[in-house]
Amino acid sequence: MVQKVKLSTIAESLGLSTATISLALRDSPLVAVDTREKIKEQARALGYIYNRRAASLRTSRSGIIGVVVHDIMNPFYGEILKAIESELDRSRQTFILSNHYDSVEKQRTFIETLLQLGGDGVIMSPAIGTPIEDVKLAEANGMPAILVARSMDGVDLPTYRGDDSYGISLATNHLIGLGHRSIAMIGGTDQTSTGRDRYQGYVDALRKAGIEVDPNLRIPGPRTKQGGFEAAVHFLSLPQKPTAAVCWNDLVAIGLMNGVARAGLQPGRDISVTGYDDLEEASIATPALTTVWNGQTEVGRLAARALLDRLAGSHEPDGIHLIKPEMRIRQSTGPYRPRA
Repeated sequence: MVQKVKLSTIAESLGLSTATISLALRDSPLVAVDTREKIKEQARALGYIYNRRAASLRTSRSGIIGVVVHDIMNPFYGEILKAIESELDRSRQTFILSNHYDSVEKQRTFIETLLQLGGDGVIMSPAIGTPIEDVKLAEANGMPAILVARSMDGVDLPTYRGDDSYGISLATNHLIGLGHRSIAMIGGTDQTSTGRDRYQGYVDALRKAGIEVDPNLRIPGPRTKQGGFEAAVHFLSLPQKPTAAVCWNDLVAIGLMNGVARAGLQPGRDISVTGYDDLEEASIATPALTTVWNGQTEVGRLAARALLDRLAGSHEPDGIHLIKPEMRIRQSTGPYRPRA
C-alpha cells in the first residue's frame, strides 16, 4: 500500500521543522509568505492531504461551520451563502449546508449531526416554530450560533438581517408618491419575524399617508414566482381594484407581473409592482423591477465575521443588527392610472 505523506516528509525534503510546515499549511503569519508558498507547492507535489481529524484532536477545532437556511433555491439565501463562504474562506473554514424547508425536525437533526461532527459553530435562519431549546442545544454544547434573515423572540444572540419594516415602508411610500391609494400587499406570513415586520411597514406607511388599511388587500402566502403568478388572478379580481402591489420579494413580484401580463395588462403602466431584495434577476426582468435592496450580502458577511470573532475569543454584541435597506426605482412602477 502507498504510505500517506506526513508533515515530517515535507519537512525533510525542504530542510525545515515540522512545526514550520504545520504553521505554513495553516497560513500562519508567523511564516513568511514566500516560505508558505514554497511549502504548499512542495506539499502538493508530494500529494500531502491535510488530516482534519488529527488537527481537531490537537486544537479542539474541526474547522467546520454549519449553515442552515430555508431553501437554497431562493436566490436571496444564495446571496447570503455566497457572502458567508467568501468570509469563511479567508479563515480556511469549511461549511456544511442544510435546507430545512421550515421543518423544525430537519433543522434539529442537522444541529445534532453538526454537534456529533464537532462543528465549531452554526449560522442559521431559523425554521418557523423553532423552539428556543433547539438554539440553546448548540450553545450549551460549546457551538456558538448566529442568526440571519429571521430573528427569534426570547433568543438573545447576534442576529443579522435587513430592517424589513423600514424597507417595505420605502416601497409603499414610493407607490403613494406616484398617486396610488389602493395598494395590495402580496406574499409573506405572520409566522416569521420577517413577515410580521414587512406587513407592519406597509400598514404604517398607509396610515401615515392617511390611507385606510383594508385587510382584504392583503394576499398572504406566496413566496415564489409560481406563487406570485397564481396570486395574479386573486389580485385582479379584488373588488377594490388595486392599481399597485407591494410584493413580499422579487420572486413574487416577477411572478405577479407575468400573471398581470398574461391577463392583458401592462406591468408598470396599468399595474405598478414593487419587489423586495434586489436580486440579480430584478434588473433584467421585463419590465425592470422596482425593488428594495435588503443587504443580503452584508448580512452574510457580518454573520460569518461575528461567528469567527466569537471563535477567536471576542464577542459581537448580542441582539438584532439591522442593515438599512435602499430603494431601487426601475420601470415596473409608474403614475396612478385608474383601472377599468
